[in-house]
Amino acid sequence: MSWFESAIPGAEFLLLLMGLPILVFGLVKLLVLPLSVGFELQALRRRHRETPTLLDEWPSVSIIVPAFNEATVIENCVRSIQLTRYDRYEVMLVDDGSTDNTLELMHALAASDPRITVLTQTNAGKGAALNLGIRKATGDVLMFVDADGIFCRNTVKRMLQAFTDRRTGAVCGDDRPVNLNRIQTRMLAFISHVGTGMVRRALTMIRCLPIVSGNIGAFPRHVLEEIGPFREDTVGEDLELTWRVHKAGYRVVFAPKALVYAESPSTIRALWRQRVRWARGLLQTMGVHKGMIGNPRHGLFGAYLLFNTITMVILPVLQIGVLLDLAFLVALDRSPLGADVWAVLGWVGLFLTVLLTVFALAMNGAWKDLRHAWALPLIPLYSVFTALTMVAALVLELRRKEAHWNKLTRTGVVSVAAPAVRAEASV
Repeated sequence: MSWFESAIPGAEFLLLLMGLPILVFGLVKLLVLPLSVGFELQALRRRHRETPTLLDEWPSVSIIVPAFNEATVIENCVRSIQLTRYDRYEVMLVDDGSTDNTLELMHALAASDPRITVLTQTNAGKGAALNLGIRKATGDVLMFVDADGIFCRNTVKRMLQAFTDRRTGAVCGDDRPVNLNRIQTRMLAFISHVGTGMVRRALTMIRCLPIVSGNIGAFPRHVLEEIGPFREDTVGEDLELTWRVHKAGYRVVFAPKALVYAESPSTIRALWRQRVRWARGLLQTMGVHKGMIGNPRHGLFGAYLLFNTITMVILPVLQIGVLLDLAFLVALDRSPLGADVWAVLGWVGLFLTVLLTVFALAMNGAWKDLRHAWALPLIPLYSVFTALTMVAALVLELRRKEAHWNKLTRTGVVSVAAPAVRAEASV
């Protein structure tokens, strides 16, 4: 008996040991379906009861837009904000030491609109740019949007409507891809309905939404005065700030109708760098707030952070281990499960994926995105890809490598119908 053959029993046991947690936690994740349905039912009841919201108070809003070399997209972003149906706002454009003509374009936009203020600083990073905007802003509500974001006319109103009580400390809008000119970006647009829309609804229901996306988020001024501004020493400044909101006892909620369209990575290299940065942001935030993870003093959110650590950090490593183990067994012509079992698992997985996708599309009213349904077979590959980015992030953090922002190179492509945008290309 060769060494490889003698290793088969151990490999089969290891496969079971690594695969079982993936299966169990995967089944738990299916709770997003009933929870997200509950979110929609709750929203419907609030509309029927005409529940008062912050919008009724007509607060002043400061929209803060940090930018570094965003000449390709900054005009589209500002023009879309100017067409909002909410008129009590100001725009703080913060140039983070751009080396292109971003600052020049900002001044041109501000020259024709007194609601726009231009700020500039020596390049110090996104967190520092956001904090400069906060210090100079005058609004009761501080809203943050990336420079490639394109508002819909009701985006600001929908964000304010999500503040339904004084314990709501932050609202996260729904960011969707704007550049649907590549296979990759169309796939990301399709799967985002489940991965973003449905999941954020579910997490809001259990008061465990862990992040207010940098693409579109809003905070009452008094909340940031209480918990402090963005940290400037992490690439996950939006995630870290959201955890502090929870730590202070506030709720974080999702506003699915507050839409902002933003660019998704259009190349594999860009997607890899972005996802590694996101993973490092999570790991850095976990390091800062390790005392919150699994801590019963933080209620269900503390328990969720433990669950999140397992699913977002540990399971991706196990997933890669399972694939390597399977490859080893297949190379030795051994299948740990029979062909019939693999067939059943495959069909069950396909059914659940289709079920979740259909519900997510229905909730978002995005049936037209069914034209991207061909992306379904790519989801397993994308899952492996994201698992690899977490493995890479773990290695980089363990080696204490300096984390860089790795901002996407903007294309200026606009493939959706949005107010007053100049489309470089469309589909």
